[in-house]
Amino acid sequence: MLSALTGAVSQGILWGVMVLGLFVTYKMLDIADLTVDGSFALGGCVAAVASVSLGLDPLVAILLGMLAGVVAGLVTGLLHTVFDIPAILAGILTQIALWSVNLRVMGKSNTPLLNVDTVFTRISALTGLNQAASAMVVGLVVAAALVAAMYWFFGTEIGSALRATGNNEDMCRALGIDVRVTKLIALALSNGLVGLSGALICQSQKYADIGMGTGAIVIGLAAIVIGEVLGRLTPGKLQAFGSRLTSAVVGSVVYFLIRAIVLQMGLDANDMKLLSAVIVALALVVPTVVERQRQRRSYSKGGER
Repeated sequence: MLSALTGAVSQGILWGVMVLGLFVTYKMLDIADLTVDGSFALGGCVAAVASVSLGLDPLVAILLGMLAGVVAGLVTGLLHTVFDIPAILAGILTQIALWSVNLRVMGKSNTPLLNVDTVFTRISALTGLNQAASAMVVGLVVAAALVAAMYWFFGTEIGSALRATGNNEDMCRALGIDVRVTKLIALALSNGLVGLSGALICQSQKYADIGMGTGAIVIGLAAIVIGEVLGRLTPGKLQAFGSRLTSAVVGSVVYFLIRAIVLQMGLDANDMKLLSAVIVALALVVPTVVERQRQRRSYSKGGER
């Protein structure tokens, strides 16, 4: 049980990098970018081929996976901003195309990394930690660095313009901000982080698969919502931007812990998609129900007065 929970925490942190990417589009631009399912697998496929076929350094392979995600995000962004295709449809088109692209990249449905050096095997060799502990260390370092970098970036002029675009697009246009550019940057940044996460997961699990990104957006949405719910339950409420970024990663860890516990209780692995959908639905429904109850109580007290 302890081993399963440790593995869940390490996986949750690595997937948390993907959640940070989805946070950019979903929470800032209010776009459920379906490119994520394809760009996550693309990052893993590119990293696997770079390591196995090209023999590149694992760090270089991870960076190439991230750049591949950036390109995927730019494609979606161009379809949406230049050709006025609705964002959700643009994401679907890119996601469908990436299935074939990923097959072309690998030349087959999966690529094992059994005899290939990875960042995790290097950490294990240096520290003597096992695979799960090494993944946890790498994930924590990467996640902390990304949260700090994103906190800084979204405080800059460009980052502030991007956040403003999601809050009030019409006002941004009136102020002279080119919302097409900010959306393009957001989608590229988001999918770059998703590709980075896919590359890390690929090296962690020692293989890349054409279907490894299936359902990634559901996992990401569940993690974001769970993180927000935890933030609301925390005394003082985590409303600061840095805290919201951190809560997204924490939500990912909690999500994978829930999955691990349920699997240990005997749930069929084939029902995991159903469980993911239920978790997302509950995380979305519970805050709404609680808020309505709070409003009803406040109205009742007002009526009594």
